[in-house]
Order: sequence, then structure tokens, then C-alpha cells
Amino acid sequence: MKCLIVLLLALFASFLQAQNLKLSNEIPVAGDLGWDYLSVDEPAQRLFVSHGNVVNVIDLKTDKAIGVIADTKGVHGITIANDLNKAFISDGADNAITIVNLTTFELIEKVAIKGVKPDAILYDKFSKKVFVYNAKSNDATVIDAVTNKVLKSIPLDGKPEFSATNKKGLVYVNIEDKNQIKVIDAIKLEVVKTFDISPGDEPSGLAFDVVNNRLFSVCGNSIMIVTDAITGKVVTTLPIGEGSDGVFYDEKRKLIFSSNGEGTLTVIKQKNKDSYAVLETVPTVKGARTITMSKATGTIYMPTASFGKTPDATAENPNPRAVIIPGTFKVLTVK
Repeated sequence: MKCLIVLLLALFASFLQAQNLKLSNEIPVAGDLGWDYLSVDEPAQRLFVSHGNVVNVIDLKTDKAIGVIADTKGVHGITIANDLNKAFISDGADNAITIVNLTTFELIEKVAIKGVKPDAILYDKFSKKVFVYNAKSNDATVIDAVTNKVLKSIPLDGKPEFSATNKKGLVYVNIEDKNQIKVIDAIKLEVVKTFDISPGDEPSGLAFDVVNNRLFSVCGNSIMIVTDAITGKVVTTLPIGEGSDGVFYDEKRKLIFSSNGEGTLTVIKQKNKDSYAVLETVPTVKGARTITMSKATGTIYMPTASFGKTPDATAENPNPRAVIIPGTFKVLTVK
């Protein structure tokens, strides 16, 4: 009986912890184009937000926009290399990587790559390499983060999405159109394993619990797949909201957050490395499909805007998106 009471109290405490989460603020940001990933510079407490052809920089201590990194056409992702004082930005429309000074935001170099439509991007501190995932050429461009030189192109046999590192020499990337995770050796620069993550379909966002070697993939069929990063075995699946494109693992609170484009945030509790439960669904705003979090404060950030009418489908654009209402772009905060 005593053990049961202790267990119930622990579960109740976890429940209360999640229930405190709510949409707390909206940070207005100038500009009317689309968006994708965002990233936090933890030591400086600055947020880098992809936004059309620029990157907006927000001071998280004041929630004010403090800078714009221009000429990042079709920007998708930003990865932070604090040890090198650099940020690497994928310019999807230019087939290039913009490298800027992390403190001043000044351009260091723009590196042209052979990969087509660079999208997700990851800095691996262990190997001091940047992995750029190219959506149209189905490969990864590897850049030496110290010299800014392109080292190699790694074929991935499918459309890559988000990526994560185990910080010990292995890099993982979701392959959206194959329902797989590819494992890349960061030293040899080659794919060493392929994991099938069925029943997950169209995996996009990826997060990693490096302590327990668990990967979290959010998928287009509204489920999250938990995968053993060593064996590749699917551990379990969890229901999430529709339209998720991002996931974040909070190692302190043992919570996993799925940002869902339908306008919700799914909160999942990690009880142990193989046991998980959905705690709650937090209302957000439609379009808030990507996510990051400040590890220092536990605040969650998700970009979105307000939408008007969806245009009629055409042969050139069979799946049109709703029109963004000018002047409404913002970053949501959840605390």
C-alpha cells in the first residue's frame, strides 16, 4: 500500500507540473513571409527565427526584436555553435549556407553548396561539423565548422528532415518519405545504420534523450514514435495533434513537447526510458508547427501568424496554403 501511495503521489505531481503550462505571450515580429525552424542561443538568451528571406533575432530577456540577418533567401534553419561564436543558416532558395558572427550578427561567409534546397541544419560540437539536409537532392552536405569548408556530400536515399546528435560521434536524421531514421558516423561521414520507424508516417521533427538513448520523431499521421537509438527498435507510440513539424525534449522536467499546426501543443511525460503518457493538450494558435525551448528558463517558443482565405488549387499549385494576413507574424511563448 505504501508503494502504491508513493507512485500515485509521483504521478499526481507530474500531472500538476504539466497543467501549469499555458500560452503566456505573443512577441510581434515585423515581416509578412513564411517561417520554419527557430533556435536559442542559450548563453546570450537570444532567439533566432527563420522568416522568409531573413532571420529575426529576439532578446529573450526583454522579448524584443533586436536584429535582422538579411540575405538568407528561403531560410529554413539556424544552428548555433557557441564554442566558435558562429551561427549557420540554411538558405533554401539560394542553395547556400550563411555563416554569421553570433554576437554581432555580421556576415562571416556565405558558402555555396551542391545540395538542392537546404532545409534542416545541425551543428555537432563533438566533431565540429555542420550537417545540412537538402530536401530536393536527398543528401546531407557536411561543412567543417572551423574552416567553413565543404567536406563531403552524404547520400541519404530519401528526403531528410530534422536531425539530432548523441554528442559522441553519431548523428540521426528523419527521412520523411521513407519512414526511417538514418544514423550517420560524424567522423567517417557515412550512413552506418537505418532504422524503420513504422507505423510512423512522414516523420519531421526529431528530439533526443542522450542519457537514455531515446529518439522522439513526430509524424504526419499524428503520432510520436519513440525509438531506441542503439538498436533501432520502436519502443512505443503516442498520439499527438495534427500538423506537427517540431518536437522538443526537456531533460530537466522529463517532458516532450510536440508543436502541432492545428493550434495545439501535446505534452508527454517520460516516466522512464520506455514508459510515456500524454499529460495534456495546450491550446496555442493555428500554424504554430515548429518549436524550440530555452533550457535556462523552460519557456517554449513557436512562430506563427494569422491566416486569410486559402486560394483555389491550380495545376501549378495543387496544395495551396492559406494567405498570411500582413502584420500578424509573431512568436508564441508557453510557460
